[in-house]
Amino acid sequence: MSSLAPLTIPLGDNVPPLVLDAPWLLGLAVILPWAVWWLRRQRMVQRTQRLARFAEPQALQRLMPQAAGDRRRTWRLVVAAACIGLAMAGPRWGLASGPVNSRGIDMAIALDASLSMMAPDEKPNRLERMKQEVRRLRAMSQTDRVALIAFAGRSYILTPLTSDDGAIELFLENLDPSVVGQAGSSLAKALRQGTELLLASDGSADRALVLMTDGESFDTTEDVETAAREAGAKGISVVTVGFGTTAGSTIPMRDGSVVKNKVDDEGNVVVTRYSPTLLEQAATAANGTFIPAEASDKASRIRATLRTLRTARRSIDTREDHVPRFLWLLVPALLLLCWDTWRLVTPRRRPARQPVGAPVSALVLLALIPSAFVACGREPDPAALFAEGRVAEAVAAYRALVAQGDSSARTLYNLGSAVLGADSLAEAQALLDAVRKNSEGEVRARARFNAGLAALKQGRVPDNPDADQQLAAARAAYRAFLTERPGYADAKWNYELALRKQPPQSGGGGGGGGGSSQNHEQQQEPQSDGGLDQRQADALLNSAAREEKDVQGRKQRQGRVPPGGKDW
Repeated sequence: MSSLAPLTIPLGDNVPPLVLDAPWLLGLAVILPWAVWWLRRQRMVQRTQRLARFAEPQALQRLMPQAAGDRRRTWRLVVAAACIGLAMAGPRWGLASGPVNSRGIDMAIALDASLSMMAPDEKPNRLERMKQEVRRLRAMSQTDRVALIAFAGRSYILTPLTSDDGAIELFLENLDPSVVGQAGSSLAKALRQGTELLLASDGSADRALVLMTDGESFDTTEDVETAAREAGAKGISVVTVGFGTTAGSTIPMRDGSVVKNKVDDEGNVVVTRYSPTLLEQAATAANGTFIPAEASDKASRIRATLRTLRTARRSIDTREDHVPRFLWLLVPALLLLCWDTWRLVTPRRRPARQPVGAPVSALVLLALIPSAFVACGREPDPAALFAEGRVAEAVAAYRALVAQGDSSARTLYNLGSAVLGADSLAEAQALLDAVRKNSEGEVRARARFNAGLAALKQGRVPDNPDADQQLAAARAAYRAFLTERPGYADAKWNYELALRKQPPQSGGGGGGGGGSSQNHEQQQEPQSDGGLDQRQADALLNSAAREEKDVQGRKQRQGRVPPGGKDW
């Protein structure tokens, strides 16, 4: 089998092992010790000046041996002050998790993923505004079990009822019109899917179905009202939430690097408008609540509506990031102060000679304290684990970061690349595609390369029924990558492999096989001198672009919804 260009290494992790609750107070770790040292020094100077009127310094040394211990006491107080200053900054490191008992309901959230949700009459668009409200609603109801349903012409269950914020956020980030294959918008199907999902769940808590959409649908009013009435009759609280404006907006469609407005079958530009009437009728039929698009705080209104529902007690696992560690510094400071007080009130014999190592020891302790708790907080770098070949550990580390709420494009890209390294190709492709759609710059380019690699690997699996679809996805990914970086040899190599119509047959290993099979493989092998020249690359790009355009046209014709002819 022809070798593939290697996947790119995950970007380095940027999660700090140590954080401070009040970093502006970190200066107290310097100010307090300096203030203690200065005050002690002033006291010693004044005391020496007063005593100098009665005897010589050498005589005072013999008559008052406690004066020699003042310096050691000063350094003890300086170290204690430094520890207190660091503790006041609120250092945190490490992770802690444990079960939390609380009460919550079961809630299914049906999210409109049709093309009309890409309209920018709500900034940046209706879909992103809807995602923001879901995140806010989830933040207000941590103990509720939530299921996500995506719908357009048909509906899909993205997640079952769960309290896993990481999983919910992962699917929420990946939500766009490409998730649902059938175009159009059917509110009745979403209502029935949510009702079936909630009724299949076990538990004593009340159930709620939240429908978030712009209200455009090819369903009849009677069909939507019937589905809503059935949900209400079965004890499900229905909340419909509107998005968009009645003035409406065009739907931007990206064709390569060009953005065009969507047109209908007659070539007219489509204008999608928020339709509150159908949403209000659905809420009325279910004896539920309708929240219009004009409402400024939709998440709070939804939460207030559901506050009267019966909850059930459940135990959920919570993870606290960066556990407070100020006691690790405060306790040693208090012990030093107690020791100093004990030495002050306890009579001591005069030492044979003054120790000279006390100031040096104190300085060493001051230097070691910060480095000690920083070292304690350092955890293995997931990127380093991946580079060392410990792929499973790297995947687990990245999943932990996502579960903690880190949904940045960099972390999700790293997770997708690590999963790809573990040969979980379908999951890796979904993660990397989501990153590609929601990022820019280097992260987006790397995500596109690795998503293409995941699709290419799946397309080259023998007897894979989805091989053609996966190879088409790989060609699209590498064509877009080469458009931005035409000189990247690895992308050219993988792109040429993806252009082959038939994946190579397995031959029992990397170096085996008979003579005829080996010759056939050599005939199909791309040139190994670094890839294609510019003319060949342009020809490949043009032919693949035409092929991809035909594929997309067939998909659009097949995915068009017959009722009303509206595919948005």
